Amino acid sequence: MTFPLPGRAAQVERPVRVMLCDDSATVRSAFARILEADPAVKVVARVADGQKALDALQAMPREGRPQVVLLDLEMPVMDGMTALPLLLKAQPSLAVIVASALTQRGAEVTMAAMRAGAADYVPKPSAAAGGMNDPAFRADLLAKVKGWARMRAPPSHPPPLPVVARSPLRMSSLPGAGGDGPAAAMAAHRMAHGLQRKPRILAIGSSTGGPQALAGFVRRLTTPLPVPIVVVQHMPAGFTAMLADHLSRLGGPQAAEAKEGEMLQAGRIYVAPGDRHLLVDSAQGGLVARLTTDPPENFCRPAVDPMLRSVVSACEGRVLAVILTGMGQDGMLGCKAVAAAGGMVLAQDEASSVVWGMPGAVAKAGLAQALLPPEQLAEKVLAQFGTAGLSSAGGIA
Repeated sequence: MTFPLPGRAAQVERPVRVMLCDDSATVRSAFARILEADPAVKVVARVADGQKALDALQAMPREGRPQVVLLDLEMPVMDGMTALPLLLKAQPSLAVIVASALTQRGAEVTMAAMRAGAADYVPKPSAAAGGMNDPAFRADLLAKVKGWARMRAPPSHPPPLPVVARSPLRMSSLPGAGGDGPAAAMAAHRMAHGLQRKPRILAIGSSTGGPQALAGFVRRLTTPLPVPIVVVQHMPAGFTAMLADHLSRLGGPQAAEAKEGEMLQAGRIYVAPGDRHLLVDSAQGGLVARLTTDPPENFCRPAVDPMLRSVVSACEGRVLAVILTGMGQDGMLGCKAVAAAGGMVLAQDEASSVVWGMPGAVAKAGLAQALLPPEQLAEKVLAQFGTAGLSSAGGIA
């Protein structure tokens, strides 16, 4: 029996229409050059403040309105935070991506904007990092613009049912998948014979589109988990602390940036700090966070792969890994190590992913035991433990 890969419910055939809203003409021109170098994107308006953005949106015929707005947050006349709810009220399907300075203040207002309804953010790169000519920045910007336009496009037919595979072996039968090796066979055998051990840690990796996916996931963690949660989200330094604060406000587990040498507590979220790899060691009968400046992996620091390798070692394979939306394939090799050690791997489905790079790589390698939206992934995680698995001390009974 095979499982078809889920596809998009709707394809954007016309170029993605974008409005640029920034008080700097230089920034508007730079964004326009990057976006219009891709024939799949068209800039339909350039404005200098929030009021002009609102006026331009309301003056356009509905069929020509932008699908995405790149919105600066600090502007004269009407700033981005004031304009954001007004733009969303005028066009609820609009995907607003805030353009933020790489500063502590920029990180704070970015996360406030996402709580107010912004879909995503792009940090304006510094000149030292290559500015807007940085290939990584250009790729990330285009991926977010096109990905969010697809996510907000009205469906032309009902979306496909979520794919749930009963074992990595069945996932290996997906078209193009290559997960029929010994790691997948071993994990399938354990699952089929009830030999799967309770995880000692939940490890999550995400990138492009990740903040919203993480928020959807964390909101559904309505029961405290009996294990620590470690998160690697590709984000610059300064933004990860604000991401942790953002996640803490959602009514689920409390989150914070991981600190060197701290003991990891059950039911808490530890976010890898920007520009640091987060590793986990076993010590004193528990788990300890380690932060390193080892070279980037998959062009990223923090990266998902080194985190997953470390938890496999520290937890003797008793790992539950979740890979959410993101570009590239960071996390795929780490998930191979998880599966080979007898752990469990879950991944976000294509239909709910802004970019199906990271979870798609895991799925195509035959490593994912389920492909689901973030909210359903959280429910599946809770099901792995059950409320009866909690002891009075917060550990695994």
